[in-house]
Amino acid sequence: MADNPLEAICTTIGRISASVQSNLSKLISIPQNPTAPTNLQVSLSTSAPPTSTASAGSYLPQPTDPHTKAGPVTREELGRATWTFIHTLGAQYPEKPTRQQKKDVKELMAIISRIYPCKECADHFKEVLRSNPVQAGSQAEFSQWLCRVHNVVNRSLGKPTFPCERVDARWGKLDCEHRMCDLQGSMTPFD
Repeated sequence: MADNPLEAICTTIGRISASVQSNLSKLISIPQNPTAPTNLQVSLSTSAPPTSTASAGSYLPQPTDPHTKAGPVTREELGRATWTFIHTLGAQYPEKPTRQQKKDVKELMAIISRIYPCKECADHFKEVLRSNPVQAGSQAEFSQWLCRVHNVVNRSLGKPTFPCERVDARWGKLDCEHRMCDLQGSMTPFD
């Protein structure tokens, strides 16, 4: 494991990003020439392909899923993606983490509160962390802490809370062959 926890986090996020980009590029191919729609674009369109007098933007895939859209990510989408990432991290967190893993996950939460792209959200998360220090002694403890903290945020936004006793059913371990998704070092004894 790297001496600098940020280096390990950045490396992991880079790998996840590369994997997501690779898989998305296999699913959706945006042509280099926007005036020539691909079969995928035509099949995703809810209407007939635009005529030659239409603007180039009308050749973009027309979303059939209301959660799919072209353009910058919204604050809500960013929030959902962030919670997905950290709950998944919680599900993969080792039952007997090393001192370094505990330190890394606490630092990650602090980093998120400092560099989150939404300043209002970041400031609120700092307050939440001050009132609810990270609990990361085991996978179960960290997952439950994340659920409680997520519920604090949801209550502040007027959203429903999630029953934390169901956290494992919602955010269970990734389905990977031969435990390839386990965090590095998760098999080492508790230090």
